Amino acid sequence: MRIVIRSGYVPRWGGLRGHGPSGDSRHEEASLYLPLKALHIISMVAWFSGLFYIVRLFVYLRETQERPSSERDVLQPQLRLMARRLWFGITWPAGLATIGFGLALLPMFWPPGLWLQLKLALVVGLVAYHGACHQMHARLQRGEAVASGRFFRIWNELATLFLVSIVFLVVLKNSMSLVWGVAGLAVFAAVLMAGITLYRRIRTRGSEA
Repeated sequence: MRIVIRSGYVPRWGGLRGHGPSGDSRHEEASLYLPLKALHIISMVAWFSGLFYIVRLFVYLRETQERPSSERDVLQPQLRLMARRLWFGITWPAGLATIGFGLALLPMFWPPGLWLQLKLALVVGLVAYHGACHQMHARLQRGEAVASGRFFRIWNELATLFLVSIVFLVVLKNSMSLVWGVAGLAVFAAVLMAGITLYRRIRTRGSEA
């Protein structure tokens, strides 16, 4: 007997084949499923918000390094303080909470289907992205020159790719839908970057005229 959750998806409850959890255990897991799912989604939203904003702060920190010392000495300390509070006060806790609630949900979907295997692979990539941002944050806090503002603008789009890919997988649970979704996003990102580059060239020529 399966317990149908009103979310529209039926979890595959854990346990050995032919020896699943008792009815009471299943009802207990069912009562936990939706609260855990809600907390997982809320944490994920906060995590991605932190990742998006921290890289924007990287752009500002890197570009202020090239400004006159009178401006740099005023802007850099404030930007570093904002980055530290965002990174350690929101992004890290939200990332840990997302992974923690996700692990709590995982036994309800075990053994994982193909869509969940792909999602877990993307989460591993997202954790690696988070780790790379942590290293960049540490170097910028020390005042080191890390990459360039343009690099960080492109780097910021990687988080968008992770977000779109994971959401497509979770909602549609179809690998081909993921492929088309990511392909469409990649084309959009390419057009957007081309537009930004063209705008910067026009603005540069206008300032030189």
